[in-house]
Amino acid sequence: MHSWRPVLAVAALSAVLGGLTGCGNDTNTGEPAAATASGPWSFNDGSGVVVKADKTPTRIIAHAGEAAALMSFGIKPVGVYADESVKTDPNLKNLDLTGIQILGEEWGKIDVEKAAALRPDLIVGDWWPAEKAHSGMEEGVDEKSKKLAELAPVVGVTQGKSIVTLAEGYEDLAESLGADVASPQIAANKKRFEEAVTAFKAATSAKPNLTVAAMSPSTEKVYVANPEYAPELLDLQTWGLKVINPVSPDPAFPYWENLSWENADTYQPDLILWDGRSFTPTANAEWGTKQPTWFKITAAKVGATVSWPAFWLHTYGDFATELDKLTQAVKAADPNVGN
Repeated sequence: MHSWRPVLAVAALSAVLGGLTGCGNDTNTGEPAAATASGPWSFNDGSGVVVKADKTPTRIIAHAGEAAALMSFGIKPVGVYADESVKTDPNLKNLDLTGIQILGEEWGKIDVEKAAALRPDLIVGDWWPAEKAHSGMEEGVDEKSKKLAELAPVVGVTQGKSIVTLAEGYEDLAESLGADVASPQIAANKKRFEEAVTAFKAATSAKPNLTVAAMSPSTEKVYVANPEYAPELLDLQTWGLKVINPVSPDPAFPYWENLSWENADTYQPDLILWDGRSFTPTANAEWGTKQPTWFKITAAKVGATVSWPAFWLHTYGDFATELDKLTQAVKAADPNVGN
């Protein structure tokens, strides 16, 4: 999860979230692409600032998902910081991280001393517009960890309105760093993604009245995701899925609407998109035992739930894999459950 927008909510609210099984990574795990050391180099950061360097960066530290994106184009970072164990992080769990220094495996905690020893010339982390910060530099992160930004320029693509746009942005960044973005492997993953989108559209068009809600139950509350700040949900809406937009997102943290357990059934979707990150290991049936009002949501009671790749997707291959799972769930769903 990236913070609790992800991870921030987990840190700030001691909440939940979980790790969706990330198979099908489209990552080239070989050596870094032969980026030229010529210059000057520049890239338009998600914040709107043009980041510049005298020569093309080659020693890169990246946040987990961003590292996976770069590696999918053959750019191998020297260091990576993650929000959870790299063995469970859905972006990294299937990648060969040999030779990459792991600088953190908990949201908000980065070993800046180890990072400095790597002599980085670029830090790569998504830009989060609601928080006006890059991954690893948000509010709630240890102040010592934020000093990572003092080691080298920071750049990233905006977590905006589409995962497709995010993936394209990291393709542009990788190309600027010297990657061959026209390789057969990359073309194959794009084709697989396009086929997955076509199949998903067919499934949603066959069930135009099917409604879904993206949700995360926690010990204290039930969180309903706000698609406005979840680009993967916006993509699903664009492709025909009726993802519910919550009425009252938290003004201070608009990624979610926060429901008390007494009001868990505020929404009655036909299918629950379950935040599958490893911060919410408890299963649907167990939540019904722990919090009986969870089963006041009919979809939860009948087990109409499927994992949702919340806030972590960065590559065409991963999105294709997760979209295939969602397509099967849509095909199996009953559009009358929430009635």
